[in-house]
Formats: sequence, C-alpha cells, structure tokens
Amino acid sequence: MTSSSQPLDIIRIEDLRLWAHVGVLDREREHGQWFRVDLELHLDFSAAAAADSLEATADYSLAVQALQRLAAEICCQTLEHFSECMFAELEGLYGSLPMHLWLRKCDPPIHGFMGTVSLERWRRKPF
Repeated sequence: MTSSSQPLDIIRIEDLRLWAHVGVLDREREHGQWFRVDLELHLDFSAAAAADSLEATADYSLAVQALQRLAAEICCQTLEHFSECMFAELEGLYGSLPMHLWLRKCDPPIHGFMGTVSLERWRRKPF
C-alpha cells in the first residue's frame, strides 16, 4: 500500500464474462445466467515498473481465475452478495487495497426490458 501522498496506479480488468447462479427467481439460481464485471485494483506501480517484477505488483490473471472459480461455485439471490464474495476473493489475493467493481446482470428477467442491471461498489476508496 502506498502513502496517502503518492498517487495510486490502476490495473483494470474490463468485460470479464462470468456464468453464475445468482438471482431472486428460482430459475435464475437453477439454470444460471451471464454477468459482466469490470474491476479496478488501485496500487502503486513504481517498484514493479523499476524492477520489472511481477512480485511487486498484482498478478491480474489470479483475479480472473479466482472470479471464474467463484462464479462456477456460487448460488445466491443478490448482486450485492455476489459482489461481496468477489471482494472477499480479491482481498484474499491482494490484501487491503482500494478496489472498485461494476457487476452487471446481462439479461435480467424483467418482461419487456432489454437492458442490463448493474451495481457499482468500492472497497477503500483512494480519494
């Protein structure tokens, strides 16, 4: 983690597509559906940039794999709970760093609605 005087850099994972069993309706939890996630990990890249060291940064492939595993295993009702589980997975990998995520339900079962439903959440806002 950086001191508050140093700006944070961002690793951004965009449009991660996950199939998960999340939703209020029984059929959503039984059959599953597509979700999309955008994620930001806020950290200081200076050591990794200077040393060309993966150990000095956050390996984003681990985040992708952890969220894919979580999506394959989870069965819950709310996007809020799903996102909370995502934060728990990411904190297990990277510790307490500022994170920002957008979680979208790609095809919510609302008659006549053709859009997405999403939520946006933060852990430890950097500002």
